This record gives sequence, C-alpha cells and structure tokens, in this order.
Amino acid sequence: MITVAGAAFAQTPNAASPTLAPARTPKTITEQFTTAERLQHAGWWPTKASELREAYAGAESCVPCHDEISSGQKTTQMARTATPASQSALLQNHPKIDLLLAQYTYEIVHNGSEEVFTVNEGDKSISVPLLWAFGTGTNGQSYLLQYQGSFYEARLSYFAAYQSFGITPGHPTTAEGGLEGALGRRLSADETPRCFGCHTTSANTAGSFDARQAVPGITCEACHGPAAAHVAASKSGLRDAAAGLVMNPANFSPVDSVDFCGSCHRTWWDITLAGFKGVETLRFPAYRLEKSACWGTGDKRITCVACHDPHEPLVKDTASYDSRCLSCHRTSAHAPATNDHPAPACPTGTHDCASCHMEKFEFPAMHTKFTDHFIRVVRAGEPVPE
Repeated sequence: MITVAGAAFAQTPNAASPTLAPARTPKTITEQFTTAERLQHAGWWPTKASELREAYAGAESCVPCHDEISSGQKTTQMARTATPASQSALLQNHPKIDLLLAQYTYEIVHNGSEEVFTVNEGDKSISVPLLWAFGTGTNGQSYLLQYQGSFYEARLSYFAAYQSFGITPGHPTTAEGGLEGALGRRLSADETPRCFGCHTTSANTAGSFDARQAVPGITCEACHGPAAAHVAASKSGLRDAAAGLVMNPANFSPVDSVDFCGSCHRTWWDITLAGFKGVETLRFPAYRLEKSACWGTGDKRITCVACHDPHEPLVKDTASYDSRCLSCHRTSAHAPATNDHPAPACPTGTHDCASCHMEKFEFPAMHTKFTDHFIRVVRAGEPVPE
C-alpha cells in the first residue's frame, strides 16, 4: 500500500519490501540506505517495530508542552491518512454506493456502526465490513477488510478526480478467482504490517503486528518514537534527560533527513532496487528530488522539511516556495556566486519557480497528477525522465 498526497493505493508487484542495497557505488548519494537497512540500525526509525506497546504515551501526552505543534499536526494529511472505515467522512457522505463491473455488482452501505462492502454475482454474494479507510480522499481513498482471517485491499477505491468509485490501482481490470478475487487483493503477511506502519501509529510493536492496537494516522510518536519515557522525564523536571529520549529529526544531516521521510515515501535506494522507471517514479518525491542537480551531495536548503513543515498542512500555492529556491539561486545574472547563493539566476524571473521547474504530470493508473520533485528545466513535450 502506498499513499501519495492523501491517496492510498496498492503497490505494484515489484514494489514489495525493499531489499538490502548492494555495495555502494560512486554516486553522490553514497551515505544513504534502503529503509530495510535503516531499520536494522540501533535507535528509533519510522516504521520500526522493536519497541513495546507500553512505551507509547499517546499524542495527547505531547500537548501540555507542544500545544501549538500538536494542534497543527492534527490537521495534516499525514495525521488523517488512516481512519476506521466507520468514521470515514467520505463514506458517510456516500451512504449507499452501487457499481457494476463486468458480472459483479458492488455495494458499500452504511449499516448501523459499519460500512458493509458487498460483492454480488448472480445469486451468490460476499458481505464483509470495511475496517479501515486509507487516504484522506483529497486525491483518493482505498479500503481494507478482513475475509477468512486475512486482510484484503478492497477492489473499489474512491477517486477525487471523478468524484466516484472505480477499480483500485494495481488490481486487474478483470477479476480473477471468482467472488473472492472480485472482493479484492489479499495482502501478504509481510505487506500488511508495512501498510499499517506507514498509515497508523503503534500497529507494529515488540516485533509483531496487531491491527487492534493501531492508532489512526501518523501521530507524533510515529516519527519521534515512543515517548512514554520522555513524558515521564519531562514531568519529573528532567528536561535535559527527556530531550534524549525521543528522536529529533531537525538535527539530521540532509541525507539522513531525506531518508527519514523516505521510510514511508521510499528512499533513493528503495526505488532504485525495486526497479521503478519513468512515470512510475513520480510517486516517490525523495527519489526524484535526489536526481536534481540542486541536490548535489545534500544540502539542508533542499531537504523535504526545508519546504514542507510536517506539523502543518501541505501548502499548495507554488509561489509560496519561491523563498526556498532563492535561498540558493541568485536573483541577478550579474551577481557573483557565493557559498550562500551558488546557483545561477533564472533568466525568466523569480516568481512561482516551482510551477515551471517542478511540473505536475499525470500518472494514469491513479487518475491524478503528481508534482515532479526532479527539479530541472522542463522542456515542452519531453517524456517524464527516469
């Protein structure tokens, strides 16, 4: 399962769990790792499953000391990237959904406290409650259910571009395997905890997965690590000790910072080893960013968090990012290069840089456009480069 800009959609087969990187090659990204490697290192890293459930304090415990940050974070798409299906505002706004796909009739009906998903074929049917809604619905939303003891990704997803439901990306257009195949795609034992690891908090603890203990969405502890010890030390007045009991990514080097976000959005090595090419890689901003000449060997002015505050909603006005571009680029062609401003001035201007140099491209399978984080001079009509 992958989430992009508020939409949760299926992984394609070659996007299974990232494998370990081979011997490092002489690239500018030599300090970076696959997510699998990061998880083997000591200390906290997003999606790590080694901590005990009791080590989590809950997001509300962060509020007394971090009220403003906590309030902002709750409004982000990350915080709302998973919710129990019964609480999905999108499904509540569609109290009954009917769709005919080939010989199968699909229904999602609100029934008491449940959203019941039904697949009919003639006089045969399967009905199960949807358990989770992944994605905010801004671009799309997909759903998880359980059938005969396994988690399935429902064959229907919501697409904001059409304001309607259709076949979930990655699913065959013709369902195979009868009603069970028409119901959705069964998730493997490895894939299920990865889905929950990037859409919820604390589903994976003590080396095992349990959806019943999943906290909806990405909360403080999903990124900063379990905070019970930190909270206890803070309440005891041990502020210096408390600071060392949670992770603060603000102190990371550029390469570590981008790999940190890549835990869910995929690192450069994750994508390289998975074999994605061309338009497929648009979904992975860290990989695309690090292809940019701007990236070089890594610069704090061009990490994910240099432009996107994870504690605030995504800013969609491209011109608002001009200050980030101008932190490196000179504003005049006559100005000399300096350590602070090594990049040349743009001959076109200094307004709305991203609209030209970070163009949006359509990814057909997901019926939405993605901002290309491969920063470059985009030439009209050129295909999306790998």
